[in-house]
Amino acid sequence: MAAAFSPELLDRLTIRDLVESWAVWRDANDWKRFRTVWHADGIMQATWTQGTADEFIAMSKAGFAKGVRILHFLGGNTIDLKGARAISQTKMTIAQRAKVEGVLCDVVCTGRFYDFFEKRSGRWGLVLRQPIYEKDRLDPVAPDETPKLDPHLLASFPEGYRHLAYLQSGLGYKVKTDMPGLVGPEVEALYRRGAGWLDGGSQW
Repeated sequence: MAAAFSPELLDRLTIRDLVESWAVWRDANDWKRFRTVWHADGIMQATWTQGTADEFIAMSKAGFAKGVRILHFLGGNTIDLKGARAISQTKMTIAQRAKVEGVLCDVVCTGRFYDFFEKRSGRWGLVLRQPIYEKDRLDPVAPDETPKLDPHLLASFPEGYRHLAYLQSGLGYKVKTDMPGLVGPEVEALYRRGAGWLDGGSQW
């Protein structure tokens, strides 16, 4: 006999499944299924682009065609659930490979996906994804090569993602410089927005 799962457990499993599907389908360029993770008005915030889910898909396709390669890996997950709304936090790393000052490098950024979910007409979907960038590092792919970084440009980016921002700005992207980090007013404001979302606020 099949085990009976509580409605809350089913909601939590569904949200976790959406989080994991986002990473797999995005990195595999499976855009048709990737779009199903989102509600129609879903918003994606990233260092290199901010906008609707459809705009994110278009920008990702264009970047991939130009050789941009970004991969995501997921870790632990926690979900605050209140009725038809939820805040999900998932440990993650973002890995990107590109030339930095002429040297092929890997940048790995560690942080969390902070996700606003809502259940509408019986279907859970992503309303807003706001990454939190906690720390990053840059490594040359060939150990005998070392890129010469511009220290002033590097210092102009937030500590949590400065190497990622340095790489992405070198590819021509305008990098957003007020993303939430491990500590600071940006992440505190994000937590307040999340609490307001769970309490039924109209704006995330």
